[in-house]
Amino acid sequence: MVAVSVQGGPRDAASWLSLARRTEDAGFDALLAADHPGATASPFVALAAAAAVTSRLRVGPYVANAGVRDPMLLAADAATLDVVSAGRSLLGLGAGHTPAEWLAVGRERPGVAARVRRCIAVAEAVQTLLAGGPVDVDGPDVRLSGVLERPRPVADPVPLTVGTANTTLLRWAGAHADVVGLSGLGRTRPDGYSHDVRWTTAVLDDQVAAVTDGAVGRSRPPELEALVQVVQVTDDVEAGLAPLGAELGLTTEQLLAVPYVLAGTAEEIVAAVAAHRHRWGVTRYVVRADVLEDVAPLLPQLAAIG
Repeated sequence: MVAVSVQGGPRDAASWLSLARRTEDAGFDALLAADHPGATASPFVALAAAAAVTSRLRVGPYVANAGVRDPMLLAADAATLDVVSAGRSLLGLGAGHTPAEWLAVGRERPGVAARVRRCIAVAEAVQTLLAGGPVDVDGPDVRLSGVLERPRPVADPVPLTVGTANTTLLRWAGAHADVVGLSGLGRTRPDGYSHDVRWTTAVLDDQVAAVTDGAVGRSRPPELEALVQVVQVTDDVEAGLAPLGAELGLTTEQLLAVPYVLAGTAEEIVAAVAAHRHRWGVTRYVVRADVLEDVAPLLPQLAAIG
């Protein structure tokens, strides 16, 4: 079975609540919200509102920036979302990449290694707090002494997704996360928000291998999830992908070989998803809200992939 979630954010109350209802009614697995302080709405507030008008749909940040969020407050937000959603919450964490997000909270963005260490330390602290345990850490990346007494989450545990392309964090996620989110994104560009892309099968092979290495000894390894950057349901995939291919210097065949691009007829997209599952074990996808109507008709076929 392949599950698909929708990532979006509120512009106004009516359209956001409508998106939540449409996402649930169409059969998507979850509604997710990005976390870019200063550039997006608060994911936990938005998702609590979405949970109030749905009954089955899972909700969670995708992904919360562990670099700028306090572990205790993050755990409290995650637990609260789980309470108000009656146990339907997910927690996505990432190391963060955008310099403006650190400046927005009065800090300077650390280097890659420090961001990865911080993300691991925050994830470990939050997992312990959500499980009801005490945390007493006085390290270079996290300083915290306390326990999350209230609220206590309904789910035990709250499922953890780690979104990353970093090898160290991929290995850690392989050992500890429920889901590993793969985006195909590389170096942050000078604007601080956009990225170079690493949409090659060789890179994805290496990333999945890192997760597999980390998961050695686990009875149940994490699921793999792809953040889809392009969706095109079309009878002329060559024409549809030509501008993107020219921009990135990739052929249509190369674009179609990775799970970040889903393009072609409905049958071709379903076949590609089945191939990605066979090669890499990708069983989860996240698509943007603006392609909900394009992807919804494919859900029954995707769910039937074994």
